[in-house]
Amino acid sequence: MINVKGLAKLSWRDPKTGVLQEYILEEGATATIGRSSSNDIHIPEQHVSRQHAVIRYVDGVFVITDLGSANGTFINDQQITEPYPLFSGDRIRLFVPEIVFSATVTQEERDRAEEKGTVITATMAGGKGSLIISNGPQEGQVIPLLLEEVRVGRATNNADWEIALQDPAVSRPHARLHCAENHWVIYDLGSSNGTFVNDNPVSEKGRPLRDGDIIQMGTTLIVFRAKETQASESTNGDTVS
Repeated sequence: MINVKGLAKLSWRDPKTGVLQEYILEEGATATIGRSSSNDIHIPEQHVSRQHAVIRYVDGVFVITDLGSANGTFINDQQITEPYPLFSGDRIRLFVPEIVFSATVTQEERDRAEEKGTVITATMAGGKGSLIISNGPQEGQVIPLLLEEVRVGRATNNADWEIALQDPAVSRPHARLHCAENHWVIYDLGSSNGTFVNDNPVSEKGRPLRDGDIIQMGTTLIVFRAKETQASESTNGDTVS
């Protein structure tokens, strides 16, 4: 049986050990990929950035976006510079290893992933959230959203906003995030260089956020997670023989 509670599969062999790794993506799933153990898919390889790429489920298709990585993200040996929809058989390369994307999942593969804890499911909104900085001097920093409203701005000596970014292209302040009825909305605060979500400009009227959305303020890229990211040995380091 194919596609039993799973829409897609990511598989690769560890370049050092040759051991097969498999992750199953369910409908609506978001998967961050990188060297940091806080990622959904943890690849401890020195050429992989701490926060390298993210795969999101958009309008029925899984889309991969590079997160300003040092060595780039390649699909079928072509470097991507904007969100790229994945099709079965596509080869994703983050320097090394090469990850194969498949649009079919068998019952055996699903059962094996369940046993190893490598099934990635959709995140439901629950009021909590976090921001993961994916580039620049704060790369890899995970900022939990513990208040109902937070402001984001440039790091200065007299900054009174809750999140300070070490980016001279960020305004003082730049944007605010507000949680209402367990859903986060981002608002631009008249910043000089604008606030963008998935490359779309955000106005002062605001834009709702979904798990895996990519926020840009100045030159800083930030991944929004609908719940606080938790590093787990059972989901970030298991292997499949």
